[in-house]
Amino acid sequence: MADDAGRAFLLDLPAATVLRHDDGLALEDGGIIRVAARDEAVADASTATVAGRLRLAWHLGNRHIAIQVLDDSTIRIRDDPVMTAMLRDLGASVTRRLAPFDPEPGAYASHGHPTPNATSGDG
Repeated sequence: MADDAGRAFLLDLPAATVLRHDDGLALEDGGIIRVAARDEAVADASTATVAGRLRLAWHLGNRHIAIQVLDDSTIRIRDDPVMTAMLRDLGASVTRRLAPFDPEPGAYASHGHPTPNATSGDG
């Protein structure tokens, strides 16, 4: 693999690991590579009330749709025309955009965040 500056590294993890935006990969030489989520097609949904946003979250969860809750309580999903139509029908204001998507990990996900190791290399 290569970082944004073109430096080669080998990512050798002992087990499958979910890497999230702003996680860090510790290099053997003491450096750190920051994980950055790429933009993808998402839809941000919000309502004027907390009860409305809870209703949106319930309907999305009932359909097992991955969501990200933003700091302002906006609910972000991967852009899906059927789901965005449903959200609008439920009274949400929906904005489609390109942005990073970092969904909630779910109830059965590991709550630890160990720092995976990567080794510098020539490619």
